[in-house]
Amino acid sequence: MIYKRSSALFAEAAQVIPGGVNSPVRAFKGVGGTPIFAKSAQGAYVYDEDGNRFIDYINSWGPMVLGHAFGPVVDAVIERAKSGTSFGMPTQLETQIAQLAIQMVPNVDKIRFVNSGTEACMSAIRLARGFTQRDKIIKFAGCYHGHSDSFLIQAGSGASTFGTPNSPGVTQGTAKDTLMANYNDLSSVKALLDANANEVAAIIIEPVAGNMGCVPPADGFLQGLRALCDATGTLLLFDEVMTGFRLAKGGAQELYGIQADIVCFGKVIGGGLPVGAFAARNEIMNYLAPVGPVYQAGTLSGNPLAMAAGMAMLMHLNQDAEVYSRLAEKTAYLHQGIQRVLEAQGMSFTINRVGSMISVHFDANPVIDFATAKNGDNETFKAFFHGLLREGIYIAPSAYETWFITDALTYEDIDYTIQAIQKVAQEL
Repeated sequence: MIYKRSSALFAEAAQVIPGGVNSPVRAFKGVGGTPIFAKSAQGAYVYDEDGNRFIDYINSWGPMVLGHAFGPVVDAVIERAKSGTSFGMPTQLETQIAQLAIQMVPNVDKIRFVNSGTEACMSAIRLARGFTQRDKIIKFAGCYHGHSDSFLIQAGSGASTFGTPNSPGVTQGTAKDTLMANYNDLSSVKALLDANANEVAAIIIEPVAGNMGCVPPADGFLQGLRALCDATGTLLLFDEVMTGFRLAKGGAQELYGIQADIVCFGKVIGGGLPVGAFAARNEIMNYLAPVGPVYQAGTLSGNPLAMAAGMAMLMHLNQDAEVYSRLAEKTAYLHQGIQRVLEAQGMSFTINRVGSMISVHFDANPVIDFATAKNGDNETFKAFFHGLLREGIYIAPSAYETWFITDALTYEDIDYTIQAIQKVAQEL
């Protein structure tokens, strides 16, 4: 394929945008080469500025559950825009989508809309601290909750040691309140809670990790977290920015039968437009201003275009009884095909899958946390990525990101993908 136009656009962008991109992963630093500049998308396909078509397995990093330019979502945005794009005032639509989301998600009474997943997680942590009157939080190595200061922390030297900033601009004062545990390791969580008794406001987790590739929770892990939180008065915070409304109507809470205290959403809830939200039961949400003491605000929160897109998306997901089984079946079919091809080539690999999230790790050992995810052969992944790109298949340009399947993907698309992977694997 020819990427002449994308290369020129990237060089032009680099003159006025840091690194030429507005989110670092887009720069292809993890795989090398020049990023693809998208021009349009429809269904399961994205088209670049050079006219190349790609089968899309990132789907805007998750929200395109029903495919790009999904008709009801597009129509809702166009119709809403005719009446104004922003008011800075309440609208009935905000209440309607809130009612629908609360109906779909277990264990929540109220929801607050914001503008991104980062903002949702940041606000949820502030709410948890205000509600519990505690300062510290526990997060997990390899889980990503946005770029708020509290989350840009790397592990310290021991269970009782607080983390250290992993980005300039994050203060040591912020880092001391973020404790780092290991995903799928209850003992690491218990050690932190014991060492910081009555100081931990919340444990925040991606219930299915998507930022070290797809990493499912081990049997009993989420249940164990719930029990530890109950025993210590700590709030359990599910970051369902990726999993919410994608793995099930009620997200991971429904899928695993675990009730979180606060749940964060993004991506799907906006139908692809910039939006986020956090939700909880009344006693927690009523701590938010203007009824409670915890301040949170957003001039463009509840933006009518985003609310219209999200409402159209959630209504369709709520009404289509078979959508989640179709997504899971297509993902399983892809999983089986990739496994068959890579086994035939004698390659070392592990495939993780939950619902419509899947990733290929180039290591034969189980991938259960960030440490094991880092054992993958990144050079093989880079060659794999660029080989698939040449075949017209776009996967995440990082070995540490999950793939997202869309309902618009056909079995013919999946068969082509499997054949392309076979061709690429033979060249590796």
